[in-house]
Amino acid sequence: MRAQFVLSEIRVGLRRNLTMTFAVVVSVALSLALFGGSLLMSDQVSTMKGYWYDKVNVSIFLCNKSDATSDPNCAKGAVTEDQRKQILADLKKMPVVQQVLYESQDQAYKHYKQQFGNSPLASSLTPDQMQESYRIKLRDPEKYQVIASAFNGRDGVQSVQDQKGILDNLFTLLGYLNWAARGVMAVMLIVAMLLIVNTVRVSAFSRRRETGIMRLVGASGFYIQAPFIMEAAVAGVIGGTLACSFLVIVQYFVIDHGVALSHKLQLINFVGWDAVAAKLPLILATSFLFPALAAFFALRKYLKV
Repeated sequence: MRAQFVLSEIRVGLRRNLTMTFAVVVSVALSLALFGGSLLMSDQVSTMKGYWYDKVNVSIFLCNKSDATSDPNCAKGAVTEDQRKQILADLKKMPVVQQVLYESQDQAYKHYKQQFGNSPLASSLTPDQMQESYRIKLRDPEKYQVIASAFNGRDGVQSVQDQKGILDNLFTLLGYLNWAARGVMAVMLIVAMLLIVNTVRVSAFSRRRETGIMRLVGASGFYIQAPFIMEAAVAGVIGGTLACSFLVIVQYFVIDHGVALSHKLQLINFVGWDAVAAKLPLILATSFLFPALAAFFALRKYLKV
């Protein structure tokens, strides 16, 4: 097979179906950009889980005077000094506990003012209304139930809260968003496949005389099909290149520079260039194989070349 013939046929086909080729390029670019974005989102969620789960604390909130009249868990009154010391001693004996930090009512009030100083409620609060607490760093964040079962219901303890539960809700939401992106990606891939099939059929129909002559002189089926398959593959690779460029632009201008979310949102550990670079070859390979296979089966099923 002469490469010059195939290349010339590809140019002719792309030029004849310029509008449909443009539609194929755009749909492939959008679907593969969503594909790469969903893969990076999965990496981002995994990175955030590893980062935040390592930092989560379990908090044991102790009863104060106001809780004694409003909270059933504090019906026996505010926590006493002996109860406070016993809770601390029991925590230090537990193998799952890595570190224990005590936060007094004054410290809790100060932290609240720093975080919610503009809230109307902040002006009406006083330090004695805040709860003192123990902030516990676990060796294994999954062992929260060990702390909860040991201290829930104990005299002087208002509640035991696990920050991991809050994070689980956040990561569940991110997971749903990721699956939504994959759903849109699947729809775009189907649209791209239909456009590729129609483009190949129109291209083959417009060149039916040439393919008829080639069949009469004994050209093989693959020799006749190759230009059409390569047309679809070339359009797909252009779309894949645009998708890769989009991911690189977002990483550079949105995450690292320009908007610079990595500097403005330092609480989020964003994925780096290594994760982006790992996805680009997969996107390019998909952009070549997917249109080529779609064109191959379209020719076999519909055109009977």
